[in-house]
Amino acid sequence: MKKTKISENEAIKTPKISKGSEFFDGSKDQTPEIVQEDTANSTIQDELTKQVTELTNDLQRTRADFENFRKQVELQRSQAALVAKQSTVSKFLPLIDDFERAFASFPEQLAPLEKNFSKTLGNLGLEKIDSDENVEFSPSLHEAVSVADDDGDIEVVAETLRPGYFYEGEILRPAMVKVKHIPAK
Repeated sequence: MKKTKISENEAIKTPKISKGSEFFDGSKDQTPEIVQEDTANSTIQDELTKQVTELTNDLQRTRADFENFRKQVELQRSQAALVAKQSTVSKFLPLIDDFERAFASFPEQLAPLEKNFSKTLGNLGLEKIDSDENVEFSPSLHEAVSVADDDGDIEVVAETLRPGYFYEGEILRPAMVKVKHIPAK
């Protein structure tokens, strides 16, 4: 076998591997700076995990905000419905007052109608405020139009001028009453 001498220029050279601006040409006296792929992948994975966590938190906050908004809208709807019902019922109060006066004027003739009328009002959620004579006066339930100058410590209802009503547990209209004082027992 014949050996041929290859010149340096013709020799197959080891490809250069770049790392930044430094080159590794394969010679023994030069050592490459090897970038560990695990470190690079770990950094990317940490960044992606951080982004996923942020997006998940944003999604959870958005869901919570939407749920709160949904509950608030439902509450507003129910309150609007209640206000509409109260407004409608309050427009019937003068008519109810007229029926009450008619029942008081003609008790024998209207007794069956009065019983049915009271039952219907109860079914609708409308209840009379207790303002009978000698019931203790309550400013939240009764509207005093006059107060007698009697001796006594306790204020009580002397006379009911206009009945008051609760609608579904809330005061729709306070009872208009005259108040007197009685001595404490």
